[in-house]
Amino acid sequence: MHIERTSKGETTLSPTADLSVGNPVNMNQQTLQCTDVHQVAWKCLMQSDPSSKCAQTHAAQHAWQQGQLQPSEQSPAVQRVMQPGRPPKPLLVPPGQVAKRGYHTLQQRAALLHALAHIEFNAINLAWDAVYRFRGLPSAFYRDWIAVANDEARHFAMLHAHLQQLGYGYGDFTAHNGLWEMAVSTDADLVARMALVPRVLEARGLDVTPAIEKRLRQAADAAAADILATIRREEVVHVAVGTRWFHYGCKQQQLDPHTTFLALVRKHMPTIFEQQQTFDRQARLQAGFTCEELDALSGQTK
Repeated sequence: MHIERTSKGETTLSPTADLSVGNPVNMNQQTLQCTDVHQVAWKCLMQSDPSSKCAQTHAAQHAWQQGQLQPSEQSPAVQRVMQPGRPPKPLLVPPGQVAKRGYHTLQQRAALLHALAHIEFNAINLAWDAVYRFRGLPSAFYRDWIAVANDEARHFAMLHAHLQQLGYGYGDFTAHNGLWEMAVSTDADLVARMALVPRVLEARGLDVTPAIEKRLRQAADAAAADILATIRREEVVHVAVGTRWFHYGCKQQQLDPHTTFLALVRKHMPTIFEQQQTFDRQARLQAGFTCEELDALSGQTK
């Protein structure tokens, strides 16, 4: 992911998909039978095969960059998506019942990488759901979230390829559905979606990934650590995208971003204020958080 600035100084996303990682995509073979970006998003969102979902995502990003996709007022009405396209496995279980993860054994490390791959798979769906669901927004909104979906597909492919090198595959361990459950609970509100999914759930990865990366290097899995370093660097930009459109939504609705963000967290995820989490302040500030937000989330201020 490259960050470029326009002549007006605005930050834009300019992703360069590494199609040599995971399952290569021949763009000539990935034809999109539609120019409506919302319908294309629906097709990508509801594709259940991970390889096909990634391939279609890369093709859609290419089509967008070529000016072949645009929002259409004739797009079918938005539907609530209780479950997006996903393979029969992994089996979804409550968070407390997921497979034990760790660093001491190959199986524990594989379970950890499987959990990370599952997050990235969900992140593809979350990005496409934003493109599909939220209508009538500036073209830059769809540009940003298609670019995010493209990155997340590449992240999933990198993790899955490494998981296969360890002798495992996506679906070999259990997983939970927390990310998508939050997507459903915020599917009618752009401000809530941008506040709680990228700025809370996905932003947590900015805090915890450095320690995971360090432990993987200590476990002599430098390849996995390198993958996480790449993912974390790009996820800063993804969280920044969430921040950008959260502020846009607040402005449109004449809401104060600071009080609105904290109110949404208290309503949907009140335990965050009680957990006294440690934040990577530098990464979060780069992603658009304010010092006041971080102080409030860490319990230093009300």
